[in-house]
Amino acid sequence: MSNVASEGADYPLLSLLDSPADLRRLPPQRLQPLADELRRFLIQSVSRTGGHLAAGLGVVELTLALHYVFDTPEDRLVWDVGHQAYPHKIITGRREQMAGLRQSGGISGFPKRSESPYDTFGVGHSSTSISAALGMAIAARRQGLKRHSIAVIGDGALTGGMALEALNHAGSMRDLDLLVVLNDNDMSISKPVGAMSNYLAKVLSSRFYNSVRDGGKATIGKIPGMRDFMGRWEEHMKGMVMPGTFFEELGFNYIGPLDGHDLPSLLTTLGNMSEMQGPRLLHVVTQKGRGFHPAENDPCVYHGVTPFDPDTGEMNGGSGRPTYTQIFGQWLCDKAEQDPRLVAITPAMGEGSGMVAFRERFADRYFDVGIAEQHALTLAAGMACDGLKPVVAIYSTFLQRGYDQLIHDVALQNLDVTLAVDRGGLVGADGATHGGTFDLSFCRCIPNLLVMAPADEVECQRMLETAYRYPGPALVRYPRGTGPGAQPGTPPQPLEIGKGRIVRQGEGLAILSFGGLLGSALDVAERCNATVADMRFVKPLDEALLGELADGHATLISLEENAVQGGAGSAVNEWLAAQGRPVRLCNLGLPDRFIEHGSQDQQRADAGLDAEQLWARIKRWL
Repeated sequence: MSNVASEGADYPLLSLLDSPADLRRLPPQRLQPLADELRRFLIQSVSRTGGHLAAGLGVVELTLALHYVFDTPEDRLVWDVGHQAYPHKIITGRREQMAGLRQSGGISGFPKRSESPYDTFGVGHSSTSISAALGMAIAARRQGLKRHSIAVIGDGALTGGMALEALNHAGSMRDLDLLVVLNDNDMSISKPVGAMSNYLAKVLSSRFYNSVRDGGKATIGKIPGMRDFMGRWEEHMKGMVMPGTFFEELGFNYIGPLDGHDLPSLLTTLGNMSEMQGPRLLHVVTQKGRGFHPAENDPCVYHGVTPFDPDTGEMNGGSGRPTYTQIFGQWLCDKAEQDPRLVAITPAMGEGSGMVAFRERFADRYFDVGIAEQHALTLAAGMACDGLKPVVAIYSTFLQRGYDQLIHDVALQNLDVTLAVDRGGLVGADGATHGGTFDLSFCRCIPNLLVMAPADEVECQRMLETAYRYPGPALVRYPRGTGPGAQPGTPPQPLEIGKGRIVRQGEGLAILSFGGLLGSALDVAERCNATVADMRFVKPLDEALLGELADGHATLISLEENAVQGGAGSAVNEWLAAQGRPVRLCNLGLPDRFIEHGSQDQQRADAGLDAEQLWARIKRWL
């Protein structure tokens, strides 16, 4: 048992809960003291493990209310993204397991179906909850089951086109039991209006109000012309005091805004809404980071945290070396100083992509489009059509969501767009949902696209410069975290397109390294006197260097932190086969499975890509 979980004296109510069934046995007046304990527990637990903090602190009361009112897991509760799901994990039987959160062999930082029956849908990417909950509601109707389906989505996730598509679809299905809870934690949709809004939410969700409204409509509807008049009157009256006209027009019965930290109001309103029919939407307003002053003051910084001091909020320091993300951020600012055509685009990942300084210095050239990766790519394409030089900063895992736009809108038109693809390869504690393990495979098959993978910090800087100067679409894919410690120079010199380099000369065996595993390749090479090539370019390949290595070595090994299927090694295979060169070749990369969360070093060991296992694998193959 974890130290935190065993301290029953500090958490007398929380220690009694092993499931939501235990929660539902508590009288309502004990829920607020329980919420206070749950919030303290969450702060203490995440201070030890690191993870996502501010979002979870904001939904403590909402989480308790949802599990109290609804019969989970029979009723399906779907969380969007999962950053906000830590309180949910704690009260669904995983309190003691929080000590191993996001660690190798421990529980995931996101809802995961294989982990708990209460995790009804696996998430990690944004804006999926309404689609999934709608699918579950349709399944319940088809099977004749009386079961609620509830999606909890943040206001940020609502910017994703997929969420709006799901709302549009769901609103037309009047016979489904679907509740969407909109967690507005940044006041980006509307401001709360205090006691009056809470009162209105309770009234508008009450059985009396809805029976009068529906009965009145049925009666008045028999009078010629009155149905349209009453419909317009109700819409205008609600529009005067409520921000939900948009959702009502989509077909949802909208209730809110409601104070998401007012447990009595939440319980009453959710209880009323559980008895309603058809699609309905509850709008709650919460405070990110609630109950922990550092997170309240700066919820962005405390969105994702390393281990920290729970009293002061001070986080553990890093290695002191700049990360690849920071190198990109500095290059972006330097380049913007030189070229007024440069504009930068991010799909809601400005901080994570290292763009804070750029946003502050070049506010009119910074475009955060929200969680809308498809729009980000086509926006860049439009800018490039008319003389701007767009740089799109995006995580590898999120580039997957803009794949059609990358092909159809950027590459097909051969537009001058630079893609800075962060988190390429294994990403550590965020696990498989955020791993950038397929980008080399799905990008190298796209015509016109230049694809590069740096081995160190200097190479990253030079590749960004190369991509920016390239007159067509170009992509630089770099890892999460720090590199080997190479010191970037200024100004960076661009690379010759499609040219790799020999970094160690040996004999017999040559290792072709693509990206950040160069250090492991050199370690292995020292044991067997192998040649090592830093290939640099995945597309176009350095065919002259490949020919030289094939002629001078009996065996070639390709190495990449990407899926083997269709990756950089496959490109080498294809070229050798086309040339008819009878060279023995082994492709080493990520296995054909998802790599679970842990540290990046643990993940590489799990995938057989650390130096010791690489050497063992090569010896077995030879």
